[in-house]
Amino acid sequence: MIGRSRRDAGQAFPIYVVMVAGLLFLVFAFFAVGKAAALRNGAQGAADAAALAAAQQNREDFEAGFLASLPGDMLEQFLQAHLVNGCSAAQKFAAENQAELNGCWPTLGGYRDRIKVEVKGDKPVDSSVLPGSENTFAKATATAIVEFRCGWEALDFNDDGVKDLYIFTCGSAGVVEIAPGSPPPWSEVSKILYDVHLVDN
Repeated sequence: MIGRSRRDAGQAFPIYVVMVAGLLFLVFAFFAVGKAAALRNGAQGAADAAALAAAQQNREDFEAGFLASLPGDMLEQFLQAHLVNGCSAAQKFAAENQAELNGCWPTLGGYRDRIKVEVKGDKPVDSSVLPGSENTFAKATATAIVEFRCGWEALDFNDDGVKDLYIFTCGSAGVVEIAPGSPPPWSEVSKILYDVHLVDN
């Protein structure tokens, strides 16, 4: 009986070893999947931040052209033909969020401009149970909109062809009055005139 018990124990030991090895593999695999998901979320956060930064940079850069278009009543032309970029801001914010900017694609849309970015995370998945993961990096894309959301009325008090006052009605954002000769600080009015937000890619 004693000899048989020892034989049974000896036969069961390899099974235990295989079971323990399998459990360890599953633990490492779950860890790798969790790490990959965390890196993916981090990359998405970096992409969102980069796209919003690019859109906000565009809004700031609109100041000179926007205000210059007012006296001669050329605002409509400016809105349809202004420059859109902001990719330098996207690169900076991607780096600050541990990612690299892979691409930045601004698209002029008149009242509604789009900026799409793609980023790659700085850290690889690098798991011993996932072959090739040492060269696998999380990637993500995001798109932001810079949207002019106001209607306006232009007033020429002297009938000389030069507009003296613009009244912008911007829905729930409020009403803004801009005298071309003495405009208010752009940092105050630009956030009312232009909405910046993320949209689905």
